[in-house]
Amino acid sequence: MEFFDTHAHYDDEKFEEDREEVFKKIYNAGVTKCINMGCNIKSSKMAIGIANNHNFIYAAVGLHPEEIPQNEDELLKTVSQIKELAINNRKIVAIGEIGLDYYWRQDNKELQKQAFIKQIEIANELKLPVSIHTRDAIDDMIAIIRKNKIDKSGVLHCCPFNRELVKHALENGLYIGFGGTSTFKSSKNAKEIVNMVPNDKILIETDSPYLSPEPKRGTRNDSSNLKYVVEKLAEYKGIEFKQMAKITYENAKRLFRV
Repeated sequence: MEFFDTHAHYDDEKFEEDREEVFKKIYNAGVTKCINMGCNIKSSKMAIGIANNHNFIYAAVGLHPEEIPQNEDELLKTVSQIKELAINNRKIVAIGEIGLDYYWRQDNKELQKQAFIKQIEIANELKLPVSIHTRDAIDDMIAIIRKNKIDKSGVLHCCPFNRELVKHALENGLYIGFGGTSTFKSSKNAKEIVNMVPNDKILIETDSPYLSPEPKRGTRNDSSNLKYVVEKLAEYKGIEFKQMAKITYENAKRLFRV
């Protein structure tokens, strides 16, 4: 049985002391494909380096909304650098992690929206899918994905359990990524949201080292914990564990073309 982690951050400092050991561990746990997401120029370069040195790991490059420069000139310069990183590298399979996040600050909403749209344009130009982050920005996210066509699709990462957002994401051809939060007891409407998503649009992820699923909640996350996510999704969907693992694996291969 194989698993595909569509969103992880193994460039994170939390893996600094044992990164190679973790890679062996997750591969031995059946994780035969994994995408390391970039959040800024530095982490995107690290993601590329990790992917180039490990056959089963791929990279995405992008500018996370929390990482954007706070003036337009610097923003455009940095987005241009993201594009340069993405050109002609076979291990880069997406533009991400990109999107909107109003949780920490709301004074730069227009810059966030500009960065998001510009990176969608880069993805379209390079014929790559996108990995989308959204937090406390439901209305603006819906407006952007409705107005700006995403040519090669993408994934709404770490699915916010909001019916309207998921509805519009699906209507606009996006896949939906589920991780540790789908297993949390506090996620009251997780089952309803999971069942909104057709089987051919569902993906799994860890967001490692963050958001460990139950029963590992509170510990450092890694891709070997995908089995708990698959178990919960299979329970919600009323299908076998192996079937859910295969569905999500094939969906990810199709979206990211690997």
